[in-house]
Amino acid sequence: MNPKENLSGFALLAAVLLLGNALLDSAIFFRLLVGLGLGYALTRAALGFAGSVNRAYRAGSTRLMRGLMLMFTATAVASTAFLYNQNPHDLNLWVNPINLGLVVGALMFGFGMSFAGCCASGVLTYFSSNLARPALILFCFGMGVFLGFPLQSQENWITDTLISTPTYADKGVYLPDLFPSDPLGGYFGAIVITAALAGLVSWLAHRYEHHRRRDNTYIGVDSEHQVLNSKPSNLGEHPFFSRHTYEALFVSRWSMTTGIAMIVVLFTLLMGVTGSGWGASTPFGLWFGRLLILIGMDPAAVAAFADRPIQAFTMPFLSHPVNVQNMGIMLGSVVSLLLAGRFFSGLSRMRLTAREAGMLVIAGLAMGLGTRFANGCNVGALFTPIANFSLSGWIFLVFMVAGGVIGNMLGRRMQAA
Repeated sequence: MNPKENLSGFALLAAVLLLGNALLDSAIFFRLLVGLGLGYALTRAALGFAGSVNRAYRAGSTRLMRGLMLMFTATAVASTAFLYNQNPHDLNLWVNPINLGLVVGALMFGFGMSFAGCCASGVLTYFSSNLARPALILFCFGMGVFLGFPLQSQENWITDTLISTPTYADKGVYLPDLFPSDPLGGYFGAIVITAALAGLVSWLAHRYEHHRRRDNTYIGVDSEHQVLNSKPSNLGEHPFFSRHTYEALFVSRWSMTTGIAMIVVLFTLLMGVTGSGWGASTPFGLWFGRLLILIGMDPAAVAAFADRPIQAFTMPFLSHPVNVQNMGIMLGSVVSLLLAGRFFSGLSRMRLTAREAGMLVIAGLAMGLGTRFANGCNVGALFTPIANFSLSGWIFLVFMVAGGVIGNMLGRRMQAA
């Protein structure tokens, strides 16, 4: 334990909550709280969407992929509580179009994710244990999103859907529409389909991991080994104000199941309070546009290029709910590492080799542009659409995994060269 570092974690959390309460309205403050929770959970449980592919390819472990399938299914079931007997049009459901943009964007995002080792939300938690790498990824990711803005709003292969269902005609496929005779308004059938698809992915993941173990190419992941080999803490054996109690409450890694449960709860609260799911990538492009304005570019020209209202780039930073939520994710991750005493010891070197920097530039641009083609990142095109019963999320998953495999294969060849 490092008492000074641990205390700084509590101090940072208190400062964020006090300042947030003083400076933000209630709706934005709620977004801050959700972001803090997501950042804390992702870091404490060592969860990340990028790891679902990278861990499987590099180490043979599919525990995270299988865990994500559980998370998707549980979130879809929980979200039904807010969807049932409601008009879907009154909620901001993420039913995305199914088109070439979805396929290309998912491939690009998975490819970039393999090089970067993180995704849009992951780079926010990555900042808490690294400096140069996430800074470069964030800059290039924002550039990619910004450059993709005009394409996203103008190109038919991104905006139009090849197939759709009545509720979201000309927008995408809403799974409850496939079960018009369902006594629960289609939601029972939609849940069954979601669980079946998640089960299929989990079975395939199990088969792949079994193949790697049989061929002696299974390596495993350190964070997973730590949780599996750790002994459960019995808080009743020690005084409340003791080292053992503190380590159980703030230091020991959460199991994957605990982290997933926390994210399901936070996502469900987000849906219930705001009527909208979890998104992360668009603000990165807005931040890049703000940077261009900061260095002297005309705000009107920036907005015209991006085909976005000028207010998106000039409004007060803390007035944008997802800006605040993204900052909350970053701060929640920092708090987690400070409380656990892992923040300062985990800070990495600032220097990067030319090859590393080049790969991160490619990764950031590919992911940023990919989000515009697919209309979202791993949370906006994968997690939230699946939780909102959009078929597009499952299609994104297939091609994101394909892109991640291609990227890992190319990355291995580049490292061997």
